[in-house]
Amino acid sequence: MTLISRSLAPVARHGLAEAVTALLLDPRRPGRGDLLAPVPSAVPSTEAPRAARPFAATGPTGLGTSAARPWARGGPVARPRGRAEEPAERPGGQQSRREADKGPVRPVLYCPPAVRDDPALGETVNDRLVAWAGETGIYPGRIDQVRAADFGRLIMLAHPETDDADRLLAAAKCALSEWAVDDHYLDGEAEEPHPELLGRRLALAHSVVDQAHLPVRHAPELERVVRRDPVMVALRSALANLATYATTTQVQRLRHELAIMFVAYNQEAVWATTGRTPPVWEFLTHRHENSFVPCMVLIDAVAGYELPQAEFADPRVRRVFTLAGSASVIVNDLYSMAKEDPADFSLPRLIAAEEGCSPHEAVDRTVELHDELMHTYEAEAAALALTGSPQLRRFLAGVWAWLGGSREWHAGTARYAATAA
Repeated sequence: MTLISRSLAPVARHGLAEAVTALLLDPRRPGRGDLLAPVPSAVPSTEAPRAARPFAATGPTGLGTSAARPWARGGPVARPRGRAEEPAERPGGQQSRREADKGPVRPVLYCPPAVRDDPALGETVNDRLVAWAGETGIYPGRIDQVRAADFGRLIMLAHPETDDADRLLAAAKCALSEWAVDDHYLDGEAEEPHPELLGRRLALAHSVVDQAHLPVRHAPELERVVRRDPVMVALRSALANLATYATTTQVQRLRHELAIMFVAYNQEAVWATTGRTPPVWEFLTHRHENSFVPCMVLIDAVAGYELPQAEFADPRVRRVFTLAGSASVIVNDLYSMAKEDPADFSLPRLIAAEEGCSPHEAVDRTVELHDELMHTYEAEAAALALTGSPQLRRFLAGVWAWLGGSREWHAGTARYAATAA
């Protein structure tokens, strides 16, 4: 089940779906609003340059000033546990009957709040994205569903450093073209799937992502194939548009992430054609490769600056960046649990099958895995920010804001579907 089908599917009418929906709609956001601030703070929504709104400085910055920043003193930053408050215990370790009647303590998704919410801006981006989808030919006959998914709102929430609709639209085009690969080639949301042909189709699509240069005699043959395939048309259009706002290095980063994602799509095809159910560890590896990382890699490009390549490629930065990507897609896996598709692979369902636990317990364990990733990102990214460049600090804070915006979109979309059901 892909992002579009998940966002549009009706909420399932059973207890587990209700529990997952309640989890996503829980108003608690225990994560710090600003990763680098000692107290929650938000980016101002006014009095900022239109093209890029940097995160507000929180104390002295620059080389040699870390000791002056409040959160850098006294060791690691204390982190909330990401769970609802435990019931108080009576002397002797016994709870009162009234407290026990509340039932087991349910986990809370550890995630920051969204930095900003500008519905008008999100609607503008969404309208323009839907128009572009119609022009490229992706999702034929389903443009109204693309509009209802409201990906313009997702991009607006996830990229709070700019209110430039053109830059946000560039990110939205890349995202929608990436998801179209899955919907057209693998999951059958837009056309009949052929898993046995997936490798060939992905290889041809990648010839657009990393432009293939054939001898003159054969180049027109490839070009004819590309122009007949709306997914390839969309990928080419999105990357060309991105290049007007991003540096060559930033565009190349996206090309690299898409190649990794295509590898993961081939893994899914193996599961589909062999009927194999992956173990949890393998599925988590898959989620490392098939996550929101291709969207998140544009954080600096959309905001109008560039993270130095030496820092972007640093294994420590790569580690926290991909951990954040895995956390983001686990939220999407939880979201799918509230939708009508019990045969879809998702982390909670695989945990339930492998560990022999109830679906509710599997959801709780999934939340715990998500929260572990989030806490690790928070601690390690904050440490990297103390010694990195100003651009790295900004990028790591941008990833944190992206996670909060993405979770807010998932919650809002779930609320919309629940209301409509």
